[in-house]
Amino acid sequence: MSKKIAIIGGGNLGISIAEGLLAGGFTEAGNITVTRRNIALLQPLQQKGIHVTNNNVEAAQQADVILLAVKPFQAAEVVREISEVTGKEKMLISVVTGVTIAELAKELKGETAIFRAMPNTAIAIRESMTCVGYTRADAAQVEWVMALFNQLGRVAIIDEKLMDAATVLGACGTAYAMRYIRANIQGGIEIGFDAATASLIAAQTVKGAAELLLQKGTHPEQEIDKVTTPKGCTIAGLNEMEHQGFSSSLIKGIAASYDKIQKG
Repeated sequence: MSKKIAIIGGGNLGISIAEGLLAGGFTEAGNITVTRRNIALLQPLQQKGIHVTNNNVEAAQQADVILLAVKPFQAAEVVREISEVTGKEKMLISVVTGVTIAELAKELKGETAIFRAMPNTAIAIRESMTCVGYTRADAAQVEWVMALFNQLGRVAIIDEKLMDAATVLGACGTAYAMRYIRANIQGGIEIGFDAATASLIAAQTVKGAAELLLQKGTHPEQEIDKVTTPKGCTIAGLNEMEHQGFSSSLIKGIAASYDKIQKG
């Protein structure tokens, strides 16, 4: 994993990726360069041995992998700027929201492999769900990119046409989960817990439930069946939630977010 990586755009996401790759042992600090106009803001990375610069072209030229983490309105200009130093021997990975592979390819020269990735905010703690689409890449390049994002959580290869759906399910989904946890905390307080204890119980319970599915590969209903005894309190609560439209409201919310992102 000794490829040179240039992260173009040292904002919150770019910094989180750099720190995550370093913390996970994916590569050494000397193999990472991060760019930002004001490099003083990258001093914490520099202290860890990561190269910092405000020269995008220089960083891209010296890299094997260019990871684009700028704002959407900057993407075309930045890719155009670095296109002279790209080529078949390099990879471009974009984590820019809403910018398609076709839009990136239009600004690039040569046959650079292009990946479009959609991580979520849990990338900051290396627990992201990242969906990846690509073009012009060979099997070895795909494997390398999957290894990179596996250092930052979990990764799924998807058709790019599903990227908007991935944004809703994987990125907006963080907010949906947080809202469920918040409601759980409020319910916990109503039945007697203080806020801090209710928060701990709610968050850890959701984390444990998710890990059961991830590690065991089971369906949610299989795990639900294990805690719903006849005439028990769990099934009583679940049925009341369903009567109030729990599952339906979640599905409608996901559909509403998708409609919004499609319409722009």
